[in-house]
Amino acid sequence: MSETSRERFQSTLCRARKIAVLTGAGVSAESGIPTFRGAGGLWRRYEATSLASPEAWQRDPGLVWEFYNHRRERALGCAPNPGHHALAQLEAWWREAGRVFTLITQNIDGLHEQAGSRSPVRLHGSLWQVRCLSCESVTENRDVPITPAFAGSGSPDPEAPARRFTAAELPRCRCGGVLRPHVVWFGEALQESDLAAAAAGVEGCDLLLVVGTSAVVYPAAGFVPMAKRHGALIAEVNVEPSAISGLCDVVFTGGSGAILPSLLDVTPARAP
Repeated sequence: MSETSRERFQSTLCRARKIAVLTGAGVSAESGIPTFRGAGGLWRRYEATSLASPEAWQRDPGLVWEFYNHRRERALGCAPNPGHHALAQLEAWWREAGRVFTLITQNIDGLHEQAGSRSPVRLHGSLWQVRCLSCESVTENRDVPITPAFAGSGSPDPEAPARRFTAAELPRCRCGGVLRPHVVWFGEALQESDLAAAAAGVEGCDLLLVVGTSAVVYPAAGFVPMAKRHGALIAEVNVEPSAISGLCDVVFTGGSGAILPSLLDVTPARAP
């Protein structure tokens, strides 16, 4: 880590009145959460991206729920890593100092909240929320398995026997409607309220910290140019150079769990 980059980052951080942080799959991967792309992106013989879609739901909602039941079960055994905790501590310091802090995450696993982050903007929804297709209510749900019928299912083994879940075995709302994961699937639009909250956090910020994501998919891809237009310092923490590295003012290469605890160990400067 370049000392010059570190000093420039921490000097800006210390003086910042408004900070925005964008996190992605790389942060969760350090806690053992598989990513959609790469080695962790295969479930049985399916590309994970092909199951996170409205088309997959229309074909076989039971298979989609089996996949998400497995993801919930996997996430349940994972804990926040030092990167999650460092961001939560930074947020606590800045909020206590009366400054603006916005955490925007592309992750759905809830590890930021477990670490103590307050009300992150979850662009892609939550693995621990469900939405009723009839009454459209969104509720917290931490049942694992999602229903008794899914107990013991979800093995990623390509040789695992496939089974058809009946409509009666699918998760149901109190109103009787079928529940689906409250996540944004490929091909679906993000919630307008989440987009607005993210844009409000980035616009006019003094510093934008991008962690564990290449930020090449919109709307996340628009946050770096937006912050840059307003003169923010753009900092990146990733295990390898990404598509946005050239746009960043400072780049720190490595895992967030190794870099963030010392990099963010800065208390805000006193207001003049």
